[in-house]
Amino acid sequence: MSARISVDLESPVPPYEQIRGQVSALAASGVLSPGDRLPTIRMLAADLGVAPGTVARAYKELEAEGTVTAMRRRGTVIAPRPLETRSVQATPPELTAAVENLLTLARRHGISGPALLQLLGTALRSAPGDHQRTPTTLEQ
Repeated sequence: MSARISVDLESPVPPYEQIRGQVSALAASGVLSPGDRLPTIRMLAADLGVAPGTVARAYKELEAEGTVTAMRRRGTVIAPRPLETRSVQATPPELTAAVENLLTLARRHGISGPALLQLLGTALRSAPGDHQRTPTTLEQ
């Protein structure tokens, strides 16, 4: 699994946030399934060339958001998906992963939340078949 995660030490995005975003995207896209074990903190830290505390912080934030569960003697595993994400009308995992990746990329390039929303609003307004729609206050 650590082969799928990389850390860019030159990025303005903190390494723990890069790890968190990538694990979250892998879980949302279905690449990592509920119950899949993550590498130990020390193992992933060694693989990525970061301090164990960096990986520990990423795992702690993933647990707080409900993406992973820390289990005694089993390590850290991908948490079961909430019921609302299993429904027929749930957001497709690929879309969730794409949004996570977009957010990570925007942070890496120093693009603020409002600037990112403006970029998305511009893209939505220029999308084919979307010309009659009134922009929301977030897009203006």
